[in-house]
Amino acid sequence: MPRKKTAPTNGQDHGLVVEVNNATGSTSFWEKEDNHSVADRSGVSTADYIHAMYGFLRQAHCRHVLMIGCGGGTLATMLRRVGVTVTMVDIDGRSFDIASRYFHMPADVECHIADGEAFLRQDPRKYDAVVLDAYSDHEIPRHMRQRRFFNLVKSRLKARKAIVLLNLMSTGDDDLGPDRMARMMKRTWTQVRLLDAQGQPGRNAIAVAGAVRDLKAPRLMMHPQRGAKTLARELRQLEFRTVRD
Repeated sequence: MPRKKTAPTNGQDHGLVVEVNNATGSTSFWEKEDNHSVADRSGVSTADYIHAMYGFLRQAHCRHVLMIGCGGGTLATMLRRVGVTVTMVDIDGRSFDIASRYFHMPADVECHIADGEAFLRQDPRKYDAVVLDAYSDHEIPRHMRQRRFFNLVKSRLKARKAIVLLNLMSTGDDDLGPDRMARMMKRTWTQVRLLDAQGQPGRNAIAVAGAVRDLKAPRLMMHPQRGAKTLARELRQLEFRTVRD
């Protein structure tokens, strides 16, 4: 039977819950009705979109990745296991505690409690990739949906072979939200592609921009302890599609 644990909240109830399945060892991180992360007992994600982003970052041979939005930190954990340096930014520091305590995020992931845009303005470093996975009440914060924000992100990418990944939630094939975000990104980057699983309701799509012309739809590269076959099948359903007007 699953066992639920209230996540660290400094004595207040903010709807943060970590659920551990005693039978499988899998762990899930919930904020109210939103599932932020799900992983096996070692911290490897069992979500297809996390493995898709991991695959893109590995294809691009990224050595230093900036991640805006923590969740359970599963992507950071997976990247550190193959030697990728990760800098993480989240406006809610409790996410770092949860990622470390319940999802095995390594202590050498550099963590900053800050708004993503504010951090980018004060941090002069250049990255091989920026991963944007920040949500508030089912939406990307408004200021992170603007052209000026994407221009700022681009200014923090290395000049050659750098990429940016944006996790997008989609309700189904009729949801044009991912397409609108991809079109906005095209105002900053020449090359923008959209990875999606058409026909699947309630899914995640990924917009990729920058040096993405030669990227291939990713396949399973790091196997979780359980459910690898199902995860591999879900990844095969993700394909690049045309960005709609």
